[in-house]
Amino acid sequence: MSSIKHLPGSERPREKLLQTGAHGLSNTELIALIVSNGTRDQSALEVSSEILALEPDGLRGLANCQPEEFMRVKGVGEALACKLCAAIELGRRISYCVSENKTVMDRPDAAADIFMKDLRHLQKEKICLAMLNAKGEIVAREEVASGGISSACVSPREVFSNAVRKGAYAVVLAHNHPSGDPTPSAEDISLTKRIAQAGSLLGIKLEDHIIIGDGRYISLREMGII
Repeated sequence: MSSIKHLPGSERPREKLLQTGAHGLSNTELIALIVSNGTRDQSALEVSSEILALEPDGLRGLANCQPEEFMRVKGVGEALACKLCAAIELGRRISYCVSENKTVMDRPDAAADIFMKDLRHLQKEKICLAMLNAKGEIVAREEVASGGISSACVSPREVFSNAVRKGAYAVVLAHNHPSGDPTPSAEDISLTKRIAQAGSLLGIKLEDHIIIGDGRYISLREMGII
C-alpha cells in the first residue's frame, strides 16, 4: 500500500503546508489533509484523487456535491462527507467576505460577477437578492426562493421583508437558468415588473434583475424591462 507516511517529509501534505503555505499544495493534497486517513488499499492522497474525479469539472464541480455523493468514494463515510461539505461552504462564505467588501453594484456586469460563481452550475433554479445602501454597496445577501428544474416562485413579500428590516435603499434580484441560456421568459419579465412595482410602493428601488446562464448573463434593466 502506498502510504503518506512513506513519502519524504517534504512531500507530505501537512509538512508541505507548514513549509510553503497552503497555496503551495495541489488540490489533491489539500483534500488529503481533510481526508486524513486512507483505506487498507489506498492512501489519503489516492482517496482524494477519487473525490476530485467525482465530477467532470474537478474541483469546480465539487462545489454543489451533497454528502451522499462524496460517500460514493470508498473510504468516505458520513463524517468525512460532512467535513468536505463544511470545508466547501466555508470557502464559499470566505469568498463572499472578500469579494463583497465594499463591492459597488453600479453596473450589470458587477452584479453578474457576484452571482455568477454561485448560480451558473446549479441544476435547479434559485432566486437570490443583494441589498444595497445609497452608495450601491452590498449590505446583505440572501436566497429568497428555490424551485424545480424549470421554475422558482417568489412573492414581493419574500423579496422585500428583510430589505425593509435592514433599511436597504435598493435591491438587485438574480436567478439562474439551469439550461445555461439566460434569455428571459415571459414569467421572468412579469416577475420583474411586479417586484419593481412593489419596491416603488415601499421606497426600495429594484436596481436590476440579472439572469445567470452558463458563463453568460442578461440584465433586464439593460433590456429596458425595468
